[in-house]
Amino acid sequence: KFSDHEERLSGSEKEEDEDDVEVAVKKEVGQIRASMEQKLRRFQSVESGANNVVFIRTQGIEPENLVHHILKDMHATKKKKTRVILRMLPISGTCKAFMEDMKKYTETFFEPWFKAPNKGSFQIVYKARNNSHMSREEVIKELAGIVGSLNPENKVDLNNPQYTVVVEIIKNVCCLSVVRDYVLFRKYNLQEVVKSNKDDTQQKPSSLTEEQNLKVVKPETEAEKSSKEVKQENK
Repeated sequence: KFSDHEERLSGSEKEEDEDDVEVAVKKEVGQIRASMEQKLRRFQSVESGANNVVFIRTQGIEPENLVHHILKDMHATKKKKTRVILRMLPISGTCKAFMEDMKKYTETFFEPWFKAPNKGSFQIVYKARNNSHMSREEVIKELAGIVGSLNPENKVDLNNPQYTVVVEIIKNVCCLSVVRDYVLFRKYNLQEVVKSNKDDTQQKPSSLTEEQNLKVVKPETEAEKSSKEVKQENK
């Protein structure tokens, strides 16, 4: 509704006001866009709803490539670069954590890795947090069946698979990813991947005291030798 003042304005004055309003609207839209662009950061924390789980959303970055690069660098350099992060898992897709939704979503989600002519050995790892209505055995069985239906040459390998299907269920959300070198990078554990293979098997050398070392090196005297022979004869 126009006010009495606006109704009394002449035609030219109305046009000037409309121009002013249009400029003001454009300016406001520009400010909103600028503020939104500032908020769209490359990395943004998102509330996960589960204890000890930090979810980070990325912009313009492939999570699998990013995490694989980090773990590859740590595995090669053996340099520990974090004290508080235990595991780092990429999440490429999400859906509702109900069996029908997961089956429908993964039929398309798995195609880049497992649909013919693509193929590979695989395993499925499952973890659920704050969720009790999903069955681990049922999820693994159904998802393995979908991978097999995409290409019969996809085979299960629990020792050294080419791909690992990561299923992380948090409340009512299913987080999915397909990762490489899961076994080599110690299940994507940032604390374990920096350990060398020798650390797992090498035992600490036994420490001898200075007195023990002297006893080992010191030759027997003639008196000690004869005393030992007497003791043996008595025995």
